[in-house]
Order: sequence, then C-alpha cells, then structure tokens
Amino acid sequence: MENQKLPNATTVLVLGILSVLTCWCYGIIGIVLGIVALFLAKKDIALYKESPEKFNNYSNLNTGRVLAIIGLVLSILTIVFFIWILNIVGMDALQDEDLMRERIQEYFQK
Repeated sequence: MENQKLPNATTVLVLGILSVLTCWCYGIIGIVLGIVALFLAKKDIALYKESPEKFNNYSNLNTGRVLAIIGLVLSILTIVFFIWILNIVGMDALQDEDLMRERIQEYFQK
C-alpha cells in the first residue's frame, strides 16, 4: 500500500507561512491565520499518531505548526507594541504629527 499524505499538511504549511508574513498587519491577521493553522495541525497530528506508517508528509505538517506558533508570537508582540505606542502618545496625537513627536521625545528624555 502506498503512503498517503496528511489531508491538511499543505494547508497548515501555507497558513503558517502567511501567519508569519502578516503578523505586521496590526497582528490581527497573523493571529487568525496562526490559530486556524494550529487547529488544523492538531487534527492531522491526531490522525498521524493513530497510524504513522500510513503517512509520509509529517515534516510539512510540523514545519507549518512551528511557523504558526512563530506567527502567533510575533502577532501578539506586534499588538503589545501598538498598545505600548498608544499608551505613550495617546489617541489625540495620532492625528497630529508634531504632538506625536513631542510626546515621544518627552517619553525618551525621562
């Protein structure tokens, strides 16, 4: 009998890559793609553990899973960074470049 491919391994790999690439889009897209990739990976890992001899592309699944975790971490760090910047400059300074520059200079001159 010929080895089969895990049904979602390629999808998990693509979603993991996209999660890393889109983590800079305010973090939200990267989080969504990473969570979907991890959910699909969990299903395929359970399938692989039942009969590992039947499948031959576990490395793609594992690579996609690792990339999804990296994308999730980077997305969370991006969101934390944006919250930190909002805390420094405030919402009113986002519209006024001079006020933003002034508040950033005040913050770093402490």
